Amino acid sequence: MSIVVRFTPEGAATTEQYDETIRRLEEAGGFPPEGLEYHVCYLSGDGNVRVGEVWDSREQFGAFGERLMPVLADVGIDPGEPEVREIHNIIRR
Repeated sequence: MSIVVRFTPEGAATTEQYDETIRRLEEAGGFPPEGLEYHVCYLSGDGNVRVGEVWDSREQFGAFGERLMPVLADVGIDPGEPEVREIHNIIRR
């Protein structure tokens, strides 16, 4: 079952840290990962980075997390505990 994941990092997370994370993931290959349907990065009202994603399954999200977490730690982002919810419906244009 598809899931939606929302990351609200602990403390400040900048666009520079986000961009570096994406650069490293792309450089390592396999990004975007299998199962990631949609990824969006946006700024909160206080200017901190937030990320929302739609995944095909929890398993695929978990497998990618094993690759992602060391990169986030290296660039200084503490992702906190992501909010994960099962998707009831998706409507595409």
